Amino acid sequence: MRFFLTILLLSITVLPASTHAIADNTASIIIEVEGDPSEHKKYLEVYHPYIDVIATYETLFNGLALQATPKKLEKMESLEFIKAIHPVTTYQTQYELLKEKTKNAVMPASLNDTTYTGKGVQVAVVDTGIDYDHSDLASNYVAGFDLVDLDDDPMETIQSQGMPTLHGTHVAGIIAANGDLEGVAPQVDLYAYRALGPGGRGTSVQVIAALEQAVDDGADIINLSLGNSVNGPDFPTSVAVNRAVELGVAVVIANGNNGPGDWTVGSPATATNALSVGATANPQTVPYLLETLEDKKIKLTQMAGSTPWNFSTDYKIAQLTSKNIKGKIAFSSRGKTPFHKKAKMAQDAGAIALLISNNEPGIFQGSVENAEDPIQIPVAAISKQDGEWLEQYTKGKTVYMESNYEKSKLAIADFSSRGPVTVNWDLKPEVSAPGTNILSTVPGGYQELQGTSMAAPHVTGAMALLKEAHPDWTIKQLTGALKTTASRINTNQSIPFKPNIQGMGEIQPQKAINTPTIIHNPLLSFRKVTDYKETKKIELTIENNSKQVQTYAFNIPKQQKGLRWNLPQTFTIPAGETRKIPVELSVNSTLLEKGLHQGWLTLKQGKELYHLPYLFVNETADYPKAMGFEFSLKPFSDDQFVYQLYLTDPAKSVDVKLYNPETLIFDRQFLQTEEVQVGMNEGYLKESELGKPGRYLAIITVHLENGKLDSYQTVIYIQ
Repeated sequence: MRFFLTILLLSITVLPASTHAIADNTASIIIEVEGDPSEHKKYLEVYHPYIDVIATYETLFNGLALQATPKKLEKMESLEFIKAIHPVTTYQTQYELLKEKTKNAVMPASLNDTTYTGKGVQVAVVDTGIDYDHSDLASNYVAGFDLVDLDDDPMETIQSQGMPTLHGTHVAGIIAANGDLEGVAPQVDLYAYRALGPGGRGTSVQVIAALEQAVDDGADIINLSLGNSVNGPDFPTSVAVNRAVELGVAVVIANGNNGPGDWTVGSPATATNALSVGATANPQTVPYLLETLEDKKIKLTQMAGSTPWNFSTDYKIAQLTSKNIKGKIAFSSRGKTPFHKKAKMAQDAGAIALLISNNEPGIFQGSVENAEDPIQIPVAAISKQDGEWLEQYTKGKTVYMESNYEKSKLAIADFSSRGPVTVNWDLKPEVSAPGTNILSTVPGGYQELQGTSMAAPHVTGAMALLKEAHPDWTIKQLTGALKTTASRINTNQSIPFKPNIQGMGEIQPQKAINTPTIIHNPLLSFRKVTDYKETKKIELTIENNSKQVQTYAFNIPKQQKGLRWNLPQTFTIPAGETRKIPVELSVNSTLLEKGLHQGWLTLKQGKELYHLPYLFVNETADYPKAMGFEFSLKPFSDDQFVYQLYLTDPAKSVDVKLYNPETLIFDRQFLQTEEVQVGMNEGYLKESELGKPGRYLAIITVHLENGKLDSYQTVIYIQ
């Protein structure tokens, strides 16, 4: 079984899911309709004059944006042409706060090693809006639209409107800042589309409507630094992204911050045509603790919201539960107590720092962020193994450990979501870009943030440079050049990070602009192998972008049991021409372990080496079979609720049971249905079926058609 833990909030007093109340007691809503939206607009103007039709959408989906009082909007539910008023599908900005400026801040302009500035390229930022009055953005800002309030003012959310936002301004600055701070492409034409409201949250219908607005407004490149946890290719936003690219608009999307596990990339970065971006961790000065007698080294991962670790001498180490931890570095294991509360306990007891060890293998990203009660001591995460060592080694004796520091290499950020995508097994991310300690604009100033939200706009800026340098190139050429020339990233042991972690590697704008070769589809997914013996074939599209004949050759891969490659050893492509080159992989599934298999092929052209990532799934893998369980009040209803659940494999039924989250004692059956299919599933529950209010641990169990069970868990609140 595969288990995940997320938190979903449920309230029966909220407005309809895709509805947003505005100041004059009216509400804004975007609906999906059957038939011609323009004809429905005319109908509403005649028969429902009290409803204002703000916009029609028919490029990426069929819909209408409406404004009226909530009471009058309720009457819309009876209209037959309404296909869907979408329930909440949460989209969240993909970033983490850093409490203060560090010595390792990355300036976005450092990525631009070209003479280009993105001049004349139209870039759309679909996000929380932007502070278009910021001195570093005002000169580039052209226009935009607010898909939350349905007006032409895409300003960030301010305090009086709810939880303030800053994310879109930070993203925009990475792309286009042109003042005291300079972005990757400081002279683009910047457009903003506010699809995420207070707190940086929004719905799929707002995101799709923003995408459509940007396409209709003539965008060359769209940046989406947002996502959800659904790892599937056919989610509505992913479909809209694919359609936008087919219409000639490049769409760059943050891969997500749910790493370091596999299968964590979320929609819409799962879209086949998306240029999905993972985050690199720039070289930093990283602290670690050293016990000299045992020569024991403990790596520290500082938590968001804590002060920097900057000790220069050794200190005593003691458990947080010890009687006296004043002046010592305290340590504790991860559990049910929130990180901030643990840190507050350590701080109040006089500890100079706190270590929190993981309760499962691997590292984790934690936060002690609390604006009302900030933590004043350093707090760092350590591994489960190191926590257990500390507990044993400090028993009955006094232990001192000294703080040391080392310079890290370029790496992949631990938080960066990994691929591949379920169902179609696409290899994601495509490329990686700087995503840690990124200094950029925020309302009223500047701030460092990190996340794949920060990596994506680096790629968007680079795409703008390429577009300016080659205005006649197609989207496939632009994205192909950026992928072809990306630099593969190695671990400290000089082993390449796996393809589903880094894609092609970190982008190199100058090399992309001047590349003599463009490989249009360099990430090779051979999908899933289900037969005893199976041969998979991919036609690699290679463009000779030079003015002379070029000769290419594959390095013959090392012999592997169960795998046999059929590759053309040498081939030539005339100047300016494109060829499709067959790449065949034969798999004997019985000679290989079940699961995800991946690696690299190397294509040579002269002294140039192109490392092409590949993957396939042998029979099955540990990908999630169910995900994205969400539950909200049905729009235009006060007693009916709608649920959503995404399935990746054929199933017979799904049931959801509720447990007491503290005692894990079964409480009740919440949902049971046999009406399930691969992809998004949706259904309804009456308020009378919900049972008593409270906080519950929900276990979602999928009864698969192959007879197996798969489960995952989430916490829900019924108020």
